[in-house]
Order: sequence, then structure tokens, then C-alpha cells
Amino acid sequence: MLPPADKPERSMQLPDNHPQRFQLANEVHARPHEALKAPERVSYLALLVDPAGRDGEHAHVAALCERYGAHPPPTDAIHFAADLGAFRVRWERHSEFSSYAFFRRGAAADYFAETAAGAVPPEWLRAIPGRTIVALHAVLVERSRPMPGGSEISAAFGGNYVVGADVGDGAGAAFTDFRVHADGYGRLLVIDRELSRYQAGRTLQRLFEIETYRMMALLALPVARALAPRLAAMERELAQVASALTQGQASDEALLDQLTRLAANVESAVGESRYRFGATRAYHELVNSRIGELRERRLPGTQTIREFMQRRLEPAMATCESASRRLLELSERVARASSLLSTRVGVARERQNQELLASMNRRARLQLRLQETVEGLSVVAITYYAVGLVGYAAKALEAAGLRVDPAFAMGIAIPVVAALAALGARYVRRSITRAER
Repeated sequence: MLPPADKPERSMQLPDNHPQRFQLANEVHARPHEALKAPERVSYLALLVDPAGRDGEHAHVAALCERYGAHPPPTDAIHFAADLGAFRVRWERHSEFSSYAFFRRGAAADYFAETAAGAVPPEWLRAIPGRTIVALHAVLVERSRPMPGGSEISAAFGGNYVVGADVGDGAGAAFTDFRVHADGYGRLLVIDRELSRYQAGRTLQRLFEIETYRMMALLALPVARALAPRLAAMERELAQVASALTQGQASDEALLDQLTRLAANVESAVGESRYRFGATRAYHELVNSRIGELRERRLPGTQTIREFMQRRLEPAMATCESASRRLLELSERVARASSLLSTRVGVARERQNQELLASMNRRARLQLRLQETVEGLSVVAITYYAVGLVGYAAKALEAAGLRVDPAFAMGIAIPVVAALAALGARYVRRSITRAER
């Protein structure tokens, strides 16, 4: 971001600035490459840092600056560079790792005998927060020095197999063996033919990034290898469930329970590895991008960095991609099997519901017949008691001196009372039916 003194005033011809306008505009100028002039020695470290250890990075860099009387980085800085006299230091914070580069002018007769890290206080170097994932010594050889032969280059790397090529369309050459030597550092040798200062800095930065991103990409390889037997076991279990689903060897409830547990295991594995596999794809793309930016030219009898990566890194990336793809495909297959089983369980449940409804209909019809029977008996009972009352009334009238035949009166009352009782029962049933509606 621009310093407050350099921040341009708001133009009277422009609306108000977005709060992050200058921060975003200067983002492309953040983390500039170091301008290097051969001969130069550089030591580079990349460390994986837990979120809890992020605060300690700033304090550690500030302590180094105070030790050499330099201004410490701002509290909100994520990259910082300073000249401490005996060496220069550059610190950058990335999403998963932090990098430290130490620069020291000059070169020894033996390329890696005196390194830039040798000028850094060893107790400060050991106490850097995080765990080392990359450590490199690099030497930038001046253009006036004669071009070393193959045996000299091999000797500089301890007799190991060396890969390299002309870089920058022939402006320089870069060599490495991609190995960790006895001191815990890897080695890079860059020969300056016609590299400008900024071109030399960019070339070394790209080489550092290739190694860093290569190692970060490979972090997924142990995950993929550990996941392979687990994936195989889950695939076998899914095949067994599919076979049982086809042949009807187990109850639907048992199969659904097994599929639910399998789906939970698959989703757990996806959750544990999704970020790592996604980060690996991104780091792999960065490796290929940085190799392309080197603009390599083949040297006779020497394998280029791109060829080395294609032979050594690509199989590992294919393993990681295969594990990621198998895991996602397994998740989709479990989802399809669960859907099929759920459909079958739903159809069976619907059939049971239909049978239950049919049974309820039969019971309802039976209850209706019983109700009609009870209503008929109720009419008979009401008629019996009502006719009896008519008979008592007729006898009372006969005793009072009126000419009334009780038996005749009861006989005449029977059909009348029965009709009225039937009509009353029918009215009550209709009233109840209307109330229920």
C-alpha cells in the first residue's frame, strides 16, 4: 500500500474512492523481486506455520531487526525486507507457509562453502516459528567467471545427478539436484550470462517457488496413500450393499442403515481431504507456471527442470488426483444407492399404507352394518316400550269409564310408534353425519 504521504488526493472530478481502491491497485506491486547482482549467495527457508504461531513471526523478525539496529516491520505487514549490514533479509507470509530469504554479497571458490545463512545468528535461525518444509542454498555466479564443466557442476552437488537448463532464453543457466544435503539444505546454482539485476532476482525467486510449491503439492501424497486402503474397503462395502440390494438378501432397513454409515464415512473422508487435494491442484499449477516462466533451453546431456518434474512429480500428482476422483465418485455412488433404496422403501411403505387403508375401509363397512343392526334393534325396543305405555294409557281410560279397548289401541299404535322411532333414529344419524363434516 502507498505510504500516507504518497497517497494521492481525491480528485475533484472523481466520486469518492472505494475504501480498498489503493490497496487493490498496489497489490500488483506487492512482494517485488529482489534486485541481485552476481556474485551473490542466497539462503531460502519455507516453513509451515500453524495459525497460533502467526503472531510469533512478526515478533521474531522484529527481534532480528532490533539486534542489528534496523527498523522492524509494521505490525500489519505480511512481507518485509531490510538490509542488516552483514546480510539482507526478506520475509513473506503466505496462506499456509512463510518464507525467509537471506542475501549475502560475494561468492566462495567452493560454491556452497560459505552460505548466506552462515551470517545469520544460529540461535535466531533455529527459533523461527514453524516447521521447515524447504531449505535451499543458492549461488549466483558472475558472468566473468568461466562456464563450469559438467564434472565441476556435479561436484558442487556432491556427485548427485543434476538437472538444469539455460533460462531466460539463454541469458543464464540454472542447475539443481532436488536433494536435501547433509546440512539440511538443497542447492541451486545460477550462472549469470546476460541477466539484468531484476531478471536475476526473478529467476532465483522462480526457482525457490518451484521447489516450495512442489513440496506443498506433495503434502497430499501421504494423504492419498493413507486414503487408498480406506477407499478400497468402502468400495467393497458399497459393492456388497449393491449386491444385497439387487438380490434381496437383507431387509431394506438393515441395508439403509448400512448405507447411512457408509455415507457418513465417505463424507468424513471427503471433509478430511478436500482442502488438501484442492490446494495440491493449485500448487501443481503454480509449479508448471513458474517452470514456463523460466523459458528453459536444453543443455546437451542434461535433463531440464520441466522434464524432471514430468517424470518425478506428475506421477505423484496423478496419484493424488486419482484418490480425490475416487472419493468423489464413491460419494456419488453411495448417494445413488441410497436414493434407489429409499425409493424401494418408499414403494413398500406406500403398499403397506394401501393395505392399511383397505383394512380400515373393511372395518368401517362392518361398523356401519353393526350400527344399522343396532339401530333396528333400537327401533324395536323403543316400539315395545312405547306401545306398552299406550296400553297402560288405554287401560286407564277404560277404567275411567270410556269405551276403549286396550288391546286394539296397542295394535293400532304399533306401526305408528315403529314408524316414528325409525324416522327419529334416521334424523339423529343424519345430524351426527352433518356435524362431522
